Amino acid sequence: MQRKHLLLAVVVTAVWGFNFPITKLGLAEIDPLLLTAMRFTLAALPWVFFVKRPQVAFHWLAIYGLIFGVAMWALINLGIAMGVPPGSASLLIQFSAFFTLGWGVLLFRESLALPQLIGVMLAAIGLAGILLGSPGKATTIGFVLVMVSAVAWSIGNIVIKVSKVREILAFVVWASLFPPIPLFLLTWLLHGPAPFTALPSHLNGVAMFSLAFQVYGATHFCYWGWNLLLREYPVSRVAPLSLLIPVFGIISSMFIIGQRPSAPDGVSIALILLALAVGVKQGRILLTRRPVARRPLESRVPMREP
Repeated sequence: MQRKHLLLAVVVTAVWGFNFPITKLGLAEIDPLLLTAMRFTLAALPWVFFVKRPQVAFHWLAIYGLIFGVAMWALINLGIAMGVPPGSASLLIQFSAFFTLGWGVLLFRESLALPQLIGVMLAAIGLAGILLGSPGKATTIGFVLVMVSAVAWSIGNIVIKVSKVREILAFVVWASLFPPIPLFLLTWLLHGPAPFTALPSHLNGVAMFSLAFQVYGATHFCYWGWNLLLREYPVSRVAPLSLLIPVFGIISSMFIIGQRPSAPDGVSIALILLALAVGVKQGRILLTRRPVARRPLESRVPMREP
């Protein structure tokens, strides 16, 4: 990988990692669902008037937008608001790699190798350790929400694959049109007008910085940079670099919001990082779903009497 592209990869993963504690700063001021709705409103507008719509079917934009905005980032923000440490959230969302692996085996007949199975087992042990060390019921629910968001991200990856989109940045911008209205409605249904009436007084400098970072850093810049890397290099060389995201997320959480993992949590985090590192290795194939063999056409057509 060229030095400039390696530097771009480090910056992209750093921005994604820093996004988690910086989002926590915004959640201290704004309701999580409302903050997510504002993020995707600004990610879409006014950019849809300047970015050409990607060459994919309209329904893929809607499906991905609802998955990406409502089922993924809204749940991540709710989880962090319920007490999940941002560093842990940046780590747990990486479970999407294992869920994506499962979808690949089930839907696209991809292979499952021994390192990937070992990685899944190590990750499961690490996740169990984090959940057992959860300080309360609300935080446990938050961890579950983050894990559900990881499943949603894996489904979003499948949508990207099936839709065969090439213009990822344009795809994200146009897909961002769909989450705001459901999120605004959910905010109103759950909390009434209070979050909206309180919003002007809570839009201080910290909240504005958090929102801008989420929109222009974590959404626009990072998806552009990651897509550039995927275009220039094989996925097998780019994907392992995502392991830097939780590293930056955990370290930045220590400095930005002063959250440090306990010793047991540190062991669990190390296990999950090890699982992710092992899971990207090549190894002996354990499971391959082969296409069902079809008989020749002549043998499947019943013979008729003359």
